[in-house]
Amino acid sequence: MYPGLLKNVLVRCYATSTNISKKIICKPINKILISNRGEIACRIIQTAKKLAIRTVAIYSDSDANSLHTQLADEAYNVGQAASSSSYLRGSKIIEIAKKSGCQAIHPGYGFLSENVEFAELCQEENIIFIGPPSAAIRDMGIKSTSKIIMAAAGVPVISGYHGEDQSDERLLAEAEKIGFPLMIKAVRGGGGKGMRIVQRADDFMTALNSARTESQKSFGDNSVLLERYVRSPRHVEVQIFADQYGDAVYLWERDCSVQRRHQKIIEEAPAPGLSEELRCQLGEAGVRAAKAVGYIGAGTVEFIMDKEDLSFHFMEMNTRLQVEHPITEMITGTDLVEWQIRVAAGENLPLSQEEIKRKGHAFEARIYAENPREGFLPCAGHLRYLVTPQPTKNVRVETGVREGDEVSVHYDPMIAKLVVWGESRSKALNNLIARLSEYNITGLETNVNFLIDLALHPEFQKGNVHTGFIDQHFDTLFPSINIKNQDVSKVALSLLYNELLASKCNVKHCDPYNQVVNSRFNYDLLRTYHLKANDKVYSVSVKNDNDCIQIKFSEGDWVTVKVEQVFDDDRLKLRTDISNNISTFTANIDETGVTVFLENGKLQMEVVQPKFVNAHIDQLSGGTSTLIAPMPGVLEKILVKPGDHVKIGDNLAVLTAMKMEHVLKAPKNAIIKSISALKGENIAKGVVIISFEEPEDK
Repeated sequence: MYPGLLKNVLVRCYATSTNISKKIICKPINKILISNRGEIACRIIQTAKKLAIRTVAIYSDSDANSLHTQLADEAYNVGQAASSSSYLRGSKIIEIAKKSGCQAIHPGYGFLSENVEFAELCQEENIIFIGPPSAAIRDMGIKSTSKIIMAAAGVPVISGYHGEDQSDERLLAEAEKIGFPLMIKAVRGGGGKGMRIVQRADDFMTALNSARTESQKSFGDNSVLLERYVRSPRHVEVQIFADQYGDAVYLWERDCSVQRRHQKIIEEAPAPGLSEELRCQLGEAGVRAAKAVGYIGAGTVEFIMDKEDLSFHFMEMNTRLQVEHPITEMITGTDLVEWQIRVAAGENLPLSQEEIKRKGHAFEARIYAENPREGFLPCAGHLRYLVTPQPTKNVRVETGVREGDEVSVHYDPMIAKLVVWGESRSKALNNLIARLSEYNITGLETNVNFLIDLALHPEFQKGNVHTGFIDQHFDTLFPSINIKNQDVSKVALSLLYNELLASKCNVKHCDPYNQVVNSRFNYDLLRTYHLKANDKVYSVSVKNDNDCIQIKFSEGDWVTVKVEQVFDDDRLKLRTDISNNISTFTANIDETGVTVFLENGKLQMEVVQPKFVNAHIDQLSGGTSTLIAPMPGVLEKILVKPGDHVKIGDNLAVLTAMKMEHVLKAPKNAIIKSISALKGENIAKGVVIISFEEPEDK
């Protein structure tokens, strides 16, 4: 700390050398612009408020009413919805920072956080970039360069091709030298963008072209490298931190092995199954990597670890704060955003290596708007109903959305991060499962049910994690859906109770939503509901007879059940006793149907009329005469034209949604009859893109 440093003012010190002396120039930091959005912007604002530093948010047209703009002290529009027209406009962001009187910019992660040109532009404009030097971003941002530097620093590096010759012929030749399977990786960026696993030589060129296209779109560079593919890899990364005085430390490691589409879905710290000696080896390798590039600030050194022999190799370095940084904070008792700001202000590292203690275990589950049973396709839409777990010292909910907000097609589909801590891995995991069941969302598909199933999986419970975990255990993670009659009964009872509560009743207490506590109903009612889920219709009758509620399925017998409402934060919550099985659950009813939130996740059912049921199911089972958009997005490419003969599995079009490229394939052998959408068009989920006709020789 510097003499006289005020609590609410951080000071950046610059050393300038002359022939006579060395002069220290100090600049106060009392206002920060956050060049990001969503949960990370909210996270940075939280720490800035703790430090009494004012914050300035930026927002696109579609984010005008978003949470981060409400939490910041000031907010400025930066452009249109597309990130290329808003959050990636470096010069416009600099202009806003100067206009609002900010001394520093925090880039968060994603967008411009690892953009060399933006870091250099900040320096040119005398604005502090809360991140590493531009040279470190450049060296570590180009994977081929980073591997050369790491090898020279004694950090283990995996074999592969990292050369500048990017011709098809050279890459194919190098691929054959390495052998299959191998990985194609974008030289720049991360997050699984531009990454492809190639199992055999025949698929190499198709995968290469796809990786190049996605890399160009995401990072403005289509250069790739090739690596030997470790068949049973774990993704283990080390959180490092360095200051401008040459000191660097590690804050232990995280395991981020369980992924889908090469992107992390659940992370934990520390990594399970490692010896203390190996943890120290990983940390020390991370520190060597940081010092090799003159690093300053927060960074993550990512390693591929062989699941069998636990050998590890440098993969890449993320020169920014990571999405999963909260689990490191939970086990070390630190605030890494505060560390970032203080180090950027010229202070020494807050703790030495010996002072950084590790306690307990932490998990982070990423809550995504996506459909796991449809290949984890991202979804967009409104959060009609949103209830989150109660934050405590052992539970954090990091989010940038509220009930009623929209998850936009223009940005990442992550809704929130659920972070939990426990004294041991098993206790932390139990905490995670319990809190996931309290994360209640309707309006769009999410991965919450999948995360519960994943956390309950016996092999995950044992810590037997690797990057192929989901593929290896696909059948047990995605079993056939079998909805129990008891759960259908809860849906029907929710409908009945909702109707009774909305009618005249003798009650002791009514809330604004017509929900009732300790109610007794003074009239009889009989209802038969036809409830549909997963293309199956369940017929169930429920009646209130002389204040006795009974239920039956089809031609079965009537069964008496007990129902009691539990008043809980203006939400419809019921406690039921069905065949001596007592359970408590929350229900939400809207125009889309009924959703009950149970211990093992949510069950959503549509209320249908009998005369429409058969026709609706027949329509759903038709399916192959057209190609429809499986999600909202931009139609990036159309690869066929009317009259073309296609075979099942042929690539027909490319849809870009939520920063990912999705190839749409032919569902059968057919002839292209017509194309209903235009290249570059924004299309909604379910819109017909291509129509087919049967070939004559069928």
